[in-house]
Amino acid sequence: MNEFKKSNISVNIEGVDLKISTLSRDGTKETILFLHGFGSTKEDYTDIIRQQDLDEYPFLAYDAPGCGETYCSDLGQVSIQLQLKTALAMLDHFDIERFHLVGHSMGGLTALMLADQCPERVLSFTDIEGNIAPEDCFLSRQIINFPSENPELFFEHFIDRTLHTPAYSSALYSASLKYKVRAQAVPGIFNSMVDLSDNSNLMEKFLNLPCPKMFMYGEQNQSLTYLTAIQSNGVRLAEIPECGHFPMYSNPTCMWRAIEDFLV
Repeated sequence: MNEFKKSNISVNIEGVDLKISTLSRDGTKETILFLHGFGSTKEDYTDIIRQQDLDEYPFLAYDAPGCGETYCSDLGQVSIQLQLKTALAMLDHFDIERFHLVGHSMGGLTALMLADQCPERVLSFTDIEGNIAPEDCFLSRQIINFPSENPELFFEHFIDRTLHTPAYSSALYSASLKYKVRAQAVPGIFNSMVDLSDNSNLMEKFLNLPCPKMFMYGEQNQSLTYLTAIQSNGVRLAEIPECGHFPMYSNPTCMWRAIEDFLV
């Protein structure tokens, strides 16, 4: 089961034309839907084919609007809300009714909104430092803390700040940002992430999900104030050593081991 296929899926969501670049694999068990984070792409998850214990799991990963190889006709409309509707469209296109959910950062927030909208369809949720509280906006809140009317200039300065962040894999992450995200999509993504984190009771939504939940975080972020609280409410914690916000770059072996253990 080590092969996957690449395809481009054309959809129109509320007047926005999208050509979604996808990677997928068939299998005998329930599908895993992977949602990547801001500044990342679907390829973050292709090492699933190297995980023997996950051989029988079909999967779907795709580049979100404004990211990677996906085409979007109106980048000014990109937001978490558009990404949620895109996820629903992809599930419908691939005829996926029930699924395991894995989302990182921005993708974790999209995954949470998806799970909250259709909880009966989600078999499990692996949240890799997705937003569940206002404190999680350490990247996205820069749209407010460092305002600019020029998206290209804001993104240029964002990349430079990321380069100098004293965290695992930040420099590596910064090096590909300009190739993986359209600058014009950044304001809509970041503003919607901040708004949802501040005003949408994400923690309540997360804890109320009926499926098994795992929250994965890097060792450098063990100071997140809610970890003990969510653990006491039945959420499984997975701390990834020698890692910050990007386990798929800093310590992918431990990341996949934790996902395997949780699912299998």
